[in-house]
Amino acid sequence: MPALLKRLLAKTLWIGVVFLGITVLSFAVIHLAPGSPTDLQTTLNPQTTGDTRARLEKLYGLDRPLHVQYFDWLAHLARLDFGRSMSSDSRPVLEKIGERLPLTLGMNVVSLILTLAIAIPLGVASAVRRGSGFDRGVTVFVFLGFAVPGFWLALLMQYLFGIHLDWLPISGLTSLDYDRLSAWGRFWDVTRHLAMPIFIYTVTSLAGLSRYMRTTMLEILRQDFILTARAKGLSQASVIYRHALRNALLPVITILGLSIPGLIGGSVIIESVFALPGLGQLFYQGVMARDYPLIMGNLVLGAVLTLAGNLLADLGYALADPRIRTGRSSA
Repeated sequence: MPALLKRLLAKTLWIGVVFLGITVLSFAVIHLAPGSPTDLQTTLNPQTTGDTRARLEKLYGLDRPLHVQYFDWLAHLARLDFGRSMSSDSRPVLEKIGERLPLTLGMNVVSLILTLAIAIPLGVASAVRRGSGFDRGVTVFVFLGFAVPGFWLALLMQYLFGIHLDWLPISGLTSLDYDRLSAWGRFWDVTRHLAMPIFIYTVTSLAGLSRYMRTTMLEILRQDFILTARAKGLSQASVIYRHALRNALLPVITILGLSIPGLIGGSVIIESVFALPGLGQLFYQGVMARDYPLIMGNLVLGAVLTLAGNLLADLGYALADPRIRTGRSSA
């Protein structure tokens, strides 16, 4: 356990350094991109003068050197103050993110649970039945999942289930009569609106994870300790699920940790297609408006999720592999 604690502390310090590096690069890149937050307020107004633009830039603090703007933003971030949006509402960025985050996070968490519940048994079954018709069928499904773009699948599903069959709504989070529905009716209404987005998230994630699981399981099944377990007369289920599966989950833990940032980043396109008021759509709107505080707020959240995913992956490795907990190598 001391080795695990030492590893955790070292990883946490390194995460802090990496986080600062991410914020520096992100802050510089968004300010170097063409356009300015003042463009939308001045370009389309024929009465706008250069003096008006200068006053707006001073109001937003854009007239100061870039490094001064960054350290001022970092000082506010240390107090968990993400600043105010440069859009017309001028609302706090943290408040706008807090409104959108539950929907995006909820959809992706449900999708992740469904993906794990399907991909792990599917990968294990494909590895155990290697070369069978079942394995070939799963392989075809996996390659289709890799090949089909999420936005194209979304459009096809909108046409089939929303327009042609009229089974599911094609956009939005609720229906027009949502306020008049009962508690169960509201739940069912939201579920119908989110069915297609969650299905798309699950299918696109399922392909890669099940393939990783199959490949890793095949490697583990060829190891000597699996042959020894079978030679001792253990049942097939005991060999597969008690001995092979635990070791095969190690690479999957890493993939899950690295997929955590996708809980937000991967939502931009799907939320735009289905007109869902989530964090991905908010980030897209912020980029189009060059709303620097809002963009940085989303990027900081993505960076935190990325680094937290790496940390959770390390902890997961330590929990799954006793050699990491004790600090011993495999030699």
